[in-house]
This record gives sequence, structure tokens and C-alpha cells, in this order.
Amino acid sequence: MKVYIKGMSYYLPDTVLSNEDIEKSFPEWTADKISAKIGVDKRHIASKDETSSDMAIEAGKLLFEEYNISPKDIDFVLLCTQSPDYFLPTSACVVQEKLNIPTKAGALDFNLGCSGYVYGLAVAKGLIAAGIVKNILLITSETYSKYIHSKDKGNKTIFGDAAAATLISNDGFAEIMDFNLGTDGSGANNLIVESGCLRHPKPLDNLRFDESNNPVSSDHLYMNGTEILSFTLEMVPLLLKETLDKNNLEISDVDRFVFHQANKHILNFLRKKIKIPKEKFIIEMNKTGNTVSSTIPIAIKECLKKGNIKKNQKVMIAGFGVGYSWAGSILNFVR
Repeated sequence: MKVYIKGMSYYLPDTVLSNEDIEKSFPEWTADKISAKIGVDKRHIASKDETSSDMAIEAGKLLFEEYNISPKDIDFVLLCTQSPDYFLPTSACVVQEKLNIPTKAGALDFNLGCSGYVYGLAVAKGLIAAGIVKNILLITSETYSKYIHSKDKGNKTIFGDAAAATLISNDGFAEIMDFNLGTDGSGANNLIVESGCLRHPKPLDNLRFDESNNPVSSDHLYMNGTEILSFTLEMVPLLLKETLDKNNLEISDVDRFVFHQANKHILNFLRKKIKIPKEKFIIEMNKTGNTVSSTIPIAIKECLKKGNIKKNQKVMIAGFGVGYSWAGSILNFVR
């Protein structure tokens, strides 16, 4: 059975953190420098009382309105987040009730980061192809900003908060093709918030500052940039090749490449390493930053609005990062 994307929308919080705002706190990290290296001019930040489920609900409402979708037609909710409202209940259950989706619908959370959108598409395709459900609401929603230390200029420049909603069904404008998925838990400690869950339920209070005066703390988001870069440069070319092989395609058959929008520096390095033509390679993050699991749907939505993705084009999507985990697929835009 063929499975399709039928609609895509996204939500951004009202609060905007610009490069100029960051420069005020870190004068050595100028607005132009951030823009040139990271590829981000501004990012949206969830308010103090705004959670991932709040943003997920807003993204769902926008999808329903934009595509004239009735909540009663949704029979499964998939919510990808690493910043849930509670340990329990499942945030997807909260979203189901707030969006007036019928109680006969299934709902679950799954905890993945930058590969989460592609993984979500894989799960959704499986559920529909198996005949279990017909219309799945896939939402990615993340508030990494709440994990970032106030003096962490590196992560502050990179990450923004957002939610994206996608309707997946047995008809639509983009057919979801075959997947390549992978995991390597040996890299778990290189991108982590160590405390706050059951392994370390209380703050560890071990804040220190490294040689570059950046904060390192088990109670906040920690990213080993060197190791993440090494993982990315090693794994993504292989992910691309295996995804092409799964779909019986050559790299020249792909019209657009939409990778997880990690940062401009990494993306350009990957593009040159894999030898992807610049005109086929999408970088679309200057107004949102790295929104984790929402970067790919946001980039695709913007490309659709700008006409950079069109009918009869094949688009490779690839997510990679925290876990480590990675996932790739092809979207065939049939209309």
C-alpha cells in the first residue's frame, strides 16, 4: 500500500531571540559572526509557561485550518518530543483531548531528537500499510531552550523552539518511499541532559566552565561538538548511499536534499563531502535555528511555499543526531 503526506504546517513561539540579542550578552560573538557560521539570524523561544504539548496543539490547529481537516478524521496521534510535559501521562494523550480528536484514536509519544521526523514517518507508514489506521497526525515539538544554560553561547545560537504537524494518509501530495534507519548508543553521552530523570532525579550541581569559558553541567544540555561533527561526517554519507540503494536510485535521480538543519557549517561540509550540487541542497534555518525534530518539515514547508520543491520531484530527507540515531527516506512529490 502506498502512503502519503497529505498536509504540513508548523508553529513558532512568539518570543524571538535575534543574533543582536545574543551579541548583547556575548559581545565577542557578533551577530554577523553567528549568521555566517551557524546560518541563523533569529530563533523562536517558548515562553516560561509554554510547553511542547502547548506548541504541538497549536501546530495541529494550524494544520487542521490550513488543509480543512476535521479532527474526527484522525485515528492516531504520534508525538515526537524530548521535552515532555510530564513523566506520565503521555503528552500525546493531552494533545488528543485538546485537539478534540476522537477517543477511538490511538496516541503515543516517542523520544527522539534530530532523526525523529523521519522515524515518525516510518512508524506512520507502517501503521497505515498494515491496515491498522487511515489518518495519522505526526507532530514534532521541542523546547530545547529550557535545557540550555543562560551562559551557554554556543547552544543558544544554534537551537530554537518549534512544533510541526504532518498529516499522513493513503493519499496526498508526497509519497513516502522506503527507509534506512540506524542507532549507535555508544554516542549517547555526547548530546545529553543527564539529570532530571530517574537515573539522576535530582540536580547534580556540578557546573564548571571549560577552557573557552563555556558552561558544562549535567543539569543542562551538553553537546560535545567535536564528537557530534565526527559522527555526522562519518555516518551521513553512508546513510545517503544506503537510502538511495533501498529506493533503487542514484544520487543524480534526487532533485532536492533536505537534511536535518543542524547548522550551516555542518551542512555545507556535508554537501561538499558528498558532492551534492549546491542548487539541489536545501539550507532553510535562518529564521528558526535548529529546531531538532522539526527542522525537516519546516524546511520542506518553506520550500513548498517558495516553489523550491515541485510536482514530480524526488526529495531525500535525512535526520541524524542525539542517540546516536539516524534515518533517511525519499519523498516522491506526485502533485
